[in-house]
Amino acid sequence: MKILSKYILKEHAGPFVLSAAIITFVMLLDRILDLLNLIITKRLAPFTFFQLFGLSLPFMLALSIPMAVLVGTIMAFGRLSSDNEITAFKANGINIYRMMAPVVVVAILLSFFMIYFNNNILPDSNFALKNLIVRIHSRRPTSELKPGLFTKLKDYNFYYHSNDKETGFFNQIVIYDRNPGNLPRIITAINGKVELSNGGNSLSAILYDGEIHEIDNNAPEKYTSIIFKRYHIDIPDLGLGVNPSRYAQRGDREMSSKDMKIKIENLDKTRQSKTNELNKYQDQLNEIKNNIQDERKIKKETKKLKNLIELREHRIKSLSSEISRYQVEIHKKYSIAFACLVFILIGAPIGMMTRTNTISMGFAVSSFIFLVYYISLFAGEELADRMIISPFIAMWISNIIFTAVGVYLVIYSVRERRIIHLEKIQKFFKNFGVLKRRAKR
Repeated sequence: MKILSKYILKEHAGPFVLSAAIITFVMLLDRILDLLNLIITKRLAPFTFFQLFGLSLPFMLALSIPMAVLVGTIMAFGRLSSDNEITAFKANGINIYRMMAPVVVVAILLSFFMIYFNNNILPDSNFALKNLIVRIHSRRPTSELKPGLFTKLKDYNFYYHSNDKETGFFNQIVIYDRNPGNLPRIITAINGKVELSNGGNSLSAILYDGEIHEIDNNAPEKYTSIIFKRYHIDIPDLGLGVNPSRYAQRGDREMSSKDMKIKIENLDKTRQSKTNELNKYQDQLNEIKNNIQDERKIKKETKKLKNLIELREHRIKSLSSEISRYQVEIHKKYSIAFACLVFILIGAPIGMMTRTNTISMGFAVSSFIFLVYYISLFAGEELADRMIISPFIAMWISNIIFTAVGVYLVIYSVRERRIIHLEKIQKFFKNFGVLKRRAKR
């Protein structure tokens, strides 16, 4: 039996690794253009380049691993079925349940690993990637400067109308200086040149033919306008080397389940406090006529209390929505992890019934299944975020339905029946193509 278990697991290993690599690469292609554009415009060092791609992988692996399990299972059992090895196993008294047992055990272990991965590795990598991207954007600020738009550079807002690519001059420049401790001043210039220094951490602008408009800090009533022919302005320490923790806050995608549960507890306490306030204002509104005799004052107080009630109701609804969003994310970490087990249950019988033994057909069948699964998961998330259904049902209904279908298909396949005939489907499309070509003639 150990030999059989090793043989079946070996059949899964190759397709699983190959499909995981292909799926991850395809998912990476979806972002590669944006990442390459960022790399080129910011002129990143090789280490930062590999760091950016490396931190993008965990998010993709969280989805590609469950899908690779599905592809590997369909291909492995499809190959065993097409080569009549499953028939040989059955002839030797080995049923389908025994064949699936080692794969199910490995799938359970993989699901628990994915729970750890989604709760510990993925949040930290997402947070590190978020900070790295923010830090990269601040490295070469001139690449963020767009004509006709104000761009924030530290304590300055920088605007220009157009630029001459041949000379490198910026035209019709406006700089809004918001230096803390001083009253704002506005610097305008007909044109100027903007250059980076200090490895992209400092910006130097030489402006020509412009004006400086400022107000005296000690005497705000005094306004000064200065005309200049040439003016030099430096903006140092634009962000390179600044601690990344100052840039970004952890969102739900950058938190573990434990962190989100603490966040939910705090939000629930705030919601309870607002609910108590709401009840108090509603009691006051109900008793207002007994406590106040003046009709005008009653109207005034009624309006005030109704506004307070409306604000509390809106705040309670907002807190409830935020709590639901965190609960959805918690359940999603576990439901996607256990999708590895679910896809074994549904992939094994489908592989045996379809006799799929090629990677192209394996991807075609599994892509359809995963698409249905992901759409139902996404739809559930949207409904839960709008508080139409509970977060638990939203995130687990797909697993429950797919598990039920998988168990049914396993029992059905034990009876050696095929409900999916790929040959007939292929023949149908082939005949359809022939008829289409004849119609064109």
